[in-house]
Amino acid sequence: MMPDARFFTTSAPLGLDDLAALTGGEVVRRSEVAVTRVAPLAEADAGSLAFMADRKFAAALSASGAGVVIVPPSAVDAVPAGAAVIVSREAQAAWARVAAHLHRPILLEAAGPSDVCEDDTVVLEPGVVVGIGARIGRGSRIGANTVIGPGVQIGRDCVIGSGATIGFSLIGDRVKIYAGARIGEAGFGAAGAAGGPVDIPQLGRVILQDGVTIGANTCIDRGAYGDTVVGENTKIDNLVQIGHNCIIGRSCLIAAHTGISGSVTVGDNVMFGGKAGIGDHIAIGEGARVAAGAGVLADIPAGETWSGYPAKPIRQFLREAVWLARQVNRKKD
Repeated sequence: MMPDARFFTTSAPLGLDDLAALTGGEVVRRSEVAVTRVAPLAEADAGSLAFMADRKFAAALSASGAGVVIVPPSAVDAVPAGAAVIVSREAQAAWARVAAHLHRPILLEAAGPSDVCEDDTVVLEPGVVVGIGARIGRGSRIGANTVIGPGVQIGRDCVIGSGATIGFSLIGDRVKIYAGARIGEAGFGAAGAAGGPVDIPQLGRVILQDGVTIGANTCIDRGAYGDTVVGENTKIDNLVQIGHNCIIGRSCLIAAHTGISGSVTVGDNVMFGGKAGIGDHIAIGEGARVAAGAGVLADIPAGETWSGYPAKPIRQFLREAVWLARQVNRKKD
């Protein structure tokens, strides 16, 4: 899958010598390949450039269909026989440089209301800017000084507050996004390199399904390659951070100051208390509850309530808290 053409342009294909020049790497295995896109190992095809920088992805490398792979010197022999190989001690940073060259975000150019509004029931308050290729559905209202990026699709009967920014996003019907929210900004990703960290281009989207509410000044990052998704009827409070590639289920409740790191998967009907913090690549099962201020560093099974830091099942947390209080009181006596 290419990055969504509503949000990104893709440059002309690159040959191996072009790739070597961009990355500073060395071609150690050649083939007649033209790279048209970058991709993760698991999603790469014959026209894709992928990379492996860590041995924990060795299995994904051996199964990858990538046409070209960037790897450290120690991993050359693990690359499938049909792929061309570029060696770099900064494989991820090299991949990021190619990604930034091949796939570039479409820049904002303002469109006229008649080009983006479904009909005259759409209200654009003063100062609204809407990019070319965007579309706003019937009955929606966009608050003053909000910026809707190129290609963004907004459904019917939505309410967008003032001063919000929405980019790289597909938004369903009856969605509410309150003032100052930032939807679709680049997720936090950087690759180590000799000259300092290199930004990893974020090539995915944000998808907000029907009936979602997003609180004021909340930030939801677009995916690094795939999508960040918020499920139907989920309600998110003010000042919440949701990182790239998160999948949030339906009818979840997320209270203020919660921070959810990248690539977290949340089931339906999950509740987060205020200031909960979730580590990356965590899975939280359906109907689980995360207490206020909890720091989640492990998967939470469906239906369980966890609390504390590091978070654990609430009965265990309370037993330990009572035991600790008793020990403190004994020492005082």
